[in-house]
This record gives sequence, C-alpha cells and structure tokens, in this order.
Amino acid sequence: MPDFTIKKVIVEKGVHGQALTNKILTRVKGIPVQTIDEVETGKRRDESDMGKENIYLMHYKGEFLKPCPGTREYICCGYKILNVGTNCPLDCSYCILQSYLNQPNLRVFVNLQQELKQVLDIIDNSPDSVFRVGTGEFTDSLAVDHITGLSDIIVPPFSKRKNAVLELKTKTTNVKRLLSSKYRDRIILSWSLNSPYISAREEHKAVSLEKRLKSARQCQSEGFILGFHFDPIIFHPQWKEEYLKTLELLDKYIDPKGVIWISLGSFRFIQGLKPIIRSRHPGTCVLDGEFIMGLDGKMRYFKPIRIDLYSFMRENLEKWYPNPGLYLCMESDDVWYKSMRWSPGNSAGLSDYLNKRVDDIFK
Repeated sequence: MPDFTIKKVIVEKGVHGQALTNKILTRVKGIPVQTIDEVETGKRRDESDMGKENIYLMHYKGEFLKPCPGTREYICCGYKILNVGTNCPLDCSYCILQSYLNQPNLRVFVNLQQELKQVLDIIDNSPDSVFRVGTGEFTDSLAVDHITGLSDIIVPPFSKRKNAVLELKTKTTNVKRLLSSKYRDRIILSWSLNSPYISAREEHKAVSLEKRLKSARQCQSEGFILGFHFDPIIFHPQWKEEYLKTLELLDKYIDPKGVIWISLGSFRFIQGLKPIIRSRHPGTCVLDGEFIMGLDGKMRYFKPIRIDLYSFMRENLEKWYPNPGLYLCMESDDVWYKSMRWSPGNSAGLSDYLNKRVDDIFK
C-alpha cells in the first residue's frame, strides 16, 4: 500500500450523487468528509501547504484530452494527456507541480466518467492516427487508484482501441486493481526511476526502487507491457555509480523484450520553483548543479553535462538490451546526435519513432 495517508475528503456540492463520487465515498469510510459549494480555482496558495493529505472530488470544466505541454524549441514526442486529476501525494522535492499548479490538494475529476465518451470519440474519429495517451503528467497515475478506482473506468475502453495506447505512470506499487482486471492489450504500465541516492533523499513518499521494480516484474509476468522513465536524471555525487545500481536492479527484475520505451530527461525547472524547493525541502541536493536558462525559459544543466548524463545512460542501457526504445524528453537535435548517436530530426520524427514502437509491440 502507499506510504502516505489521506486525512480528509472534500466534496464539491455539485458532484454529490454522481456514480464515481458515490464509489469513492464508499472506499473512504472512517475518513472525515466535508462538503463545500465549489472548489476554489485560480487562487494563489501558500506554497508551504500543498494539501497532499486531502482529496477534492470536483467537476472539471476543461478539456480532458490535451497535448503534452511541450515547446517548439525542443523535440517533443507528441504525447496526449488524459486529465483525470491534479497534484501528487508523493512529495518529491524536484516536482514541478509545486510551482506549476496554483491550487492545493489532490484533485480528482469525478465527471471523467461522463466525459470519457468525448475523448474516445476524438480517438475513433481519427482511425489513421496513433494516440499515445497518459495520465501521469499532472499527477501520479496510480497513487490513489485504490480510492478513486479510475483505472476501472479508463483501462477497458482504451484496451479495445487499436489506434491508441494508455500509459499509466507511477512511483508506487499500487497495482492491485490493474492486476485484477482482465484487460492487458494497449495498456502500458510505467515506472519513474532514479538513482538510489536520489530516490532515498528526494522522493519522500514514493516506494523504494526495488519495490517499484518488483511490482513491475509482477505486472510483466501477468501480461502487461512496461515502460520506464529516467526523468529527471539529476547530477549528484557519484552519479554514475548510483545510476548503475538502478540499472543492475532493472536487469535483475525486468525482461527487456517486454519494455516498449525508456525515456531520458534531465532536471529542468521554471525559475519560480527554486524558492519553493528551498522552502519545502531545505536539505535537497537537486539545485546543486550548474544551470543555464534554456530556450524554453526553464533552467537546465549546461549542455555538456546533459550530453554526459544521456551518453552514460544510453551506453549502459544498450549493454542491457540493444534496442530498449530510448528517447530524450525535450532536447535539441544536436544533443540527440551527441548523446544518442542519432536524431529523429523534429517532433514529428520522434512521434513516428514511438508510434512504430507501439505498432511493433502490440502487433
């Protein structure tokens, strides 16, 4: 079970009586429930209080399917985000959500069940396109799945569609609902990985790397395709030795033939995140590197450092398996060439590369 607790459930008045609301409330018996007229939006919160022990059940008024917020200055993979909620209880020191989102608390969009048909219609109306869809951009995909049961809602319809895949990304072992499901096709279970040093110091309420990979092995043994994400890779003392320890665990537990892709991305952040990290995580090491402002306005490591990080990871991951589906997240063409020894050229090229991975593994 997760290494965090939920202390309160706050319900927006307008979603009382909805099917998903009722199901969630039956799973939180013994936890105080508060009803409010409407969840506040657009209000700047106190960064010291992220409300990670409270769940808000609310009506989401925006679009449920959106493109990943990449930038034209770097090569983007063409991912689509299914908005099921915002914020994450795992409290990683480097998490961009600390600054990116204005509102506190774990927010669950309970009208997803009603609005999902519109998302599926978008997919069905473009049968020649491949939709790589994930829920892990603004929250951990599975951290509160034992409470929300969202996987019960979204996995079956995505599993039935031949021009889409659904990726659920996590740092937990909360896979019980998925393992009890009969659906496997077109579903990708992914884990975010880091070095043991960073995992222990900076990923405060996430489970250990070994627990994540044991959970991944169990899911793989029961028919799920896996993905992994080394993002953010963080420059820190003995980083090469530390990341090699993670790769040794990967080799110990995972069959590489059942891995669709592995992304690599270095630590980057908007400037407003730095004081929040310093305030909320005073012992952190993630800000100790040499940073420069990138073309997208985010602070990132100097280019030679990024190339060194990616080259090292590529060389050692390819020793594990010659074709592990490696790709860089939000990097330039020259960084691709210098670290990966090839480049997709542009965002369309990277999208084609990943779409072919989908076609090859879900034949």
